[in-house]
Amino acid sequence: SNAIVIGAGTRTLGVGCGQTSRVDAVELAVKKADATRIGGRRVLASDAFFPFPDGLEAAIRAGVKAVIQPGGSRNDDAVIEAADRAGIAMLFTGCRHFRH
Repeated sequence: SNAIVIGAGTRTLGVGCGQTSRVDAVELAVKKADATRIGGRRVLASDAFFPFPDGLEAAIRAGVKAVIQPGGSRNDDAVIEAADRAGIAMLFTGCRHFRH
């Protein structure tokens, strides 16, 4: 769970998975993406919702410009507000990829 993929164009730049924290998963994916030294408009996909804005904010600090995630958190409004403040696009799929 807590799988994050960062890409640019048609390339996968970094994957962060198997973490107990969504923020840690984002930071791991960012670290791997940064190591590629490949530029471009970064996008992020998450296998589950962001329960709080902190994971999204870590992605924003790393230069992510668009996010796709399932949504469905009790705190979706706060996460949406963080995306709006940063001026990034965020799409909710309504489809969660794991359940527990």
